[in-house]
Amino acid sequence: MMAIETERLVLRHLTLEDSSIVEELASDYEIAKSTLTIPYPYPKGSASSFIASVLEQVKEGKLYIYAITRKEDCSLVGIINLSINRTHNKGELAYWVGVPYWGKGYGTEAARALIQYGFEQGDLNKIFAAAFTDNPGSWRIMEKIGMKYEGTFRQHVLKWDEYKDLAYYGILKQDYLENLNNL
Repeated sequence: MMAIETERLVLRHLTLEDSSIVEELASDYEIAKSTLTIPYPYPKGSASSFIASVLEQVKEGKLYIYAITRKEDCSLVGIINLSINRTHNKGELAYWVGVPYWGKGYGTEAARALIQYGFEQGDLNKIFAAAFTDNPGSWRIMEKIGMKYEGTFRQHVLKWDEYKDLAYYGILKQDYLENLNNL
């Protein structure tokens, strides 16, 4: 995996040295409530084991995962990844951006760059993503990067003793190539 540069960001390898800032950002209740797998409260020291486990998946070719960092000061602002399914040449996009960095377009910029990487370098045919229907910030990013709404899976997951609906979005390589100038 190579680093990916955008106008304002560098998507770089996630490392164990990122553990403390990942833990700090992921410990925010607002982040935990908007994601399926981030617990609240975030257990002390668990970012290191999380990073170690995802780096194993990277080695196995099952995951592209990046620290989203700002070019201006190298601050880590979030994490973005593509889970790869080589059987079907598709990837599932997932991301989160720390609360202090919300509303600045970092999620959209990073997602657009990873979509490009997935199609142009990863040889994927489809990239899809899901978001809680009550998390418009996430599914709006999907819309901005050219993904199309594909449907809602009602009460599809259990988060904190509540069944949550997931809105699914996707983009095909052919659609990406046709709309390259508009993304």
